[in-house]
Amino acid sequence: MVGKTEEMEVLFLNMVKEKCIGIEEVFSELITNFVDNNRVKEALRVLEIMSSAKLKPSIEICNVLLGTLVEEKSDMFSILFAYKEMVKAGIVPNVDTLNYLIQVLLEDGRIEVALDQYRRMDKKGCKPNGRTFEILIKGLCMRNRVDESVIVLDEMFEIECKLDLSFYCTVIPIYCEANKLNVGLRLFSKMRDTGTLPGFLIYKVLVESLCAERRLDEAVKLFKDMIDNGIHPVVDIFVDIVRGLGKVGKFSEAAKFLEENYVFDISPHNELLQGYCNSGRLYEGSKFLEKMVEKNVADSFSWGILIGGICELGKVRKAFEVLNRMVILSYIPDAATYSALICGHCRQNKYQEALELFHSVRVKKWVLEANSFEQLIEGLCSVNMMEEASSVYCYMFTNGISMRTSSFNILLKCMLSGNADEAIRLLKSSEFRSGTSGCLETYNIIMHGLLKLGRTADVLVQFSQMLVQGCTLDVETYNVLICSMCAESRTSDCALLLSQMLGVGFVPDSETLEILMLCMASHSQLHLLTHSLDKLALRDGILTVPMYNMLINCLCKEGHKHDACRFLDQMLEKGWVPDAATHGLLIGRNNRDEAGSEAELIEDQDQVCNILAEGLTKT
Repeated sequence: MVGKTEEMEVLFLNMVKEKCIGIEEVFSELITNFVDNNRVKEALRVLEIMSSAKLKPSIEICNVLLGTLVEEKSDMFSILFAYKEMVKAGIVPNVDTLNYLIQVLLEDGRIEVALDQYRRMDKKGCKPNGRTFEILIKGLCMRNRVDESVIVLDEMFEIECKLDLSFYCTVIPIYCEANKLNVGLRLFSKMRDTGTLPGFLIYKVLVESLCAERRLDEAVKLFKDMIDNGIHPVVDIFVDIVRGLGKVGKFSEAAKFLEENYVFDISPHNELLQGYCNSGRLYEGSKFLEKMVEKNVADSFSWGILIGGICELGKVRKAFEVLNRMVILSYIPDAATYSALICGHCRQNKYQEALELFHSVRVKKWVLEANSFEQLIEGLCSVNMMEEASSVYCYMFTNGISMRTSSFNILLKCMLSGNADEAIRLLKSSEFRSGTSGCLETYNIIMHGLLKLGRTADVLVQFSQMLVQGCTLDVETYNVLICSMCAESRTSDCALLLSQMLGVGFVPDSETLEILMLCMASHSQLHLLTHSLDKLALRDGILTVPMYNMLINCLCKEGHKHDACRFLDQMLEKGWVPDAATHGLLIGRNNRDEAGSEAELIEDQDQVCNILAEGLTKT
């Protein structure tokens, strides 16, 4: 126990050599003591010495050691080592031993090996028990192999395995979460047939799943069964049933359900009130709220629900009437109430009034619902109240409220039109995480805005930040980068970008392609694009007649006449006719300095080109 392992081993070996009486019992007790004192390494060493000396500890002691290793999440090697030493010692494993082995194999991701051990249990003289099936079903479901777990469950039903409450409490929720409600109900039926009384957890998860699938009659029946078995329901079950009835429009049944079961909790009543408002049945909702007030099952949030429903329809004046009634009845407006009023004003485009309400919230240091923040920010951006929108966002961000990517991007676009540096600062302080589509879209907006402002160097800085965040380039990113490179006359980089863009299956838009070709032509570098333009020529609607004319004209001037003729042939195959200037350049009419190479150029053209050239010359 003091860690002198080598001395311990010497004593062990001497005891074996001297054939001491009762050595098996002594060694077995040592294994137990080591396990009890969290010294599993020493326990494993004792087991190894016993195995080499042909001594057999009991299977129960071995299972205690093996179970401890599994529970402590020991490494796979130690667990398999213990199992191997048991086998070497001639100890026949029982169902508990194999259960531990199957469990650790599943946890290590060796699903097929675990299933193989399960299939071979009968060959080892073992019959799977409830724990075996619990381990298998849980392990398979956690690894998205639900259908295979159902097959194992069917096998369990065939052998009529005896199950305890722990099995049902573990497995039924697993199947409900995996959208296998019918399997869960089947297990529940078996549970009742065998006389096992369901616990509250099982009733709760089944009622919740039945309501989610809108099987309300079954949910209510199960609820009554729970009451009959003396299990008192918690408020969450009432909320689930009321929500389910509201989704199918059974509001009167929901109200009756609350009355018959003498429910005095506020949450289920608020849920029904929310259902009325979501369905646009505001008059019935207001009447129900009156009953809630009479029964003293209403709170400030209840009034906020009704005010929110009214504001959803843009009836702000009516909402304030309800607010006045709320205050008269001594209910204090809260953040939810103000959230609803702000949204209502935004729907009527009354952004100044909504902003004033926000200032009231800010003084109280309340945190509004994310939706109201977003609507206010988007509305302020629509009327170019950039500073106010930024202020609302900073308050939102400071209070840890997440914002939808679309709303954040609207704010960025607004700020880029006035203060690009502030937009960049906002991006750096935002909550966006690397690799998300929102991150990519946001950086594209920033770079596009900087490009419009002529700040091409800053575009590349943002691009580097984008790569650090792990964002993947899309077609918009390539378009912005190509335009930025063109503005900085980086022709080689432009050609490389276009090639990479086409390599990943993206095609530049017509505006970007035109900017690129004009840039390359102005630097007599258009020939660097010929390979990429050949690929674009295979797609309809990409290269236009003016682009072909520019391409042919510039390639001739850059000394790439063979490529120019090839693009002329492509143009003619499409049924397009080059302009007179381009054709004149090809046949040498407009450039007397190139007369000596005219014969070579004409020789490269096919018969159709010659015929067309002759016709244009006469014209």
